[in-house]
Amino acid sequence: MLIVKLIVEGFGLGFLLYLICAFGIRSGAVGMVHLYDRKVQERVIALGMTTEEEIRKRGTWFRSLCLPGYLTYVLVCVYGINGARGFLPGFLQGFVILSIMNLIDRLLIDEYWVNHTEAWIIPGTEDLRPYITARDKQKKWIMGTAGMALIAALLAGIMTLILK
Repeated sequence: MLIVKLIVEGFGLGFLLYLICAFGIRSGAVGMVHLYDRKVQERVIALGMTTEEEIRKRGTWFRSLCLPGYLTYVLVCVYGINGARGFLPGFLQGFVILSIMNLIDRLLIDEYWVNHTEAWIIPGTEDLRPYITARDKQKKWIMGTAGMALIAALLAGIMTLILK
C-alpha cells in the first residue's frame, strides 16, 4: 500500500511542477525563458520581448517558489502523511517521490510538452530548436537522478536528526 501512496505523491509533485510551468507560460513561453539555453535568452532580449533583468527576476521567482515548495511537499508526504522514521525509510520514500517527479519533468514536460507542442515556442527563435538538445537531456537525466538522490539523502539526514 505504501508504494501506491508514494506513486500518487510523486504524481502530485509532478502535477505541481506542471502547474508552475503552465502558470509561467500563461502569457507566452517568454515567461519561462529563464529555463532556455542562453542563446535563446539572448535572442529574446535582442527581439525586445524581455530584458536580462526580467529573465533574472523570473528565474529567481521560479527557484524560490519551486525548491522550498518541493522540499515541503516531500517532507509532508514522507514524514507527516507516511510517518517515516529513520534515515533509510525517509531516504527511500523521498527518492521515489522525487524520482517520479523527475520522470514527469523529463518525459512529459521536457520531451513531450516542450519539444512536441507549440506551447513553448517563442516566435523568432524557431531556428534555435530543439530548445532542449540531446546534450541538455543527457545532463538533465544525470543531474536529475543524482540530484534527487542527494536531496532525498539530505532531507532524510536532517529529519533523522530532528526526530531523534
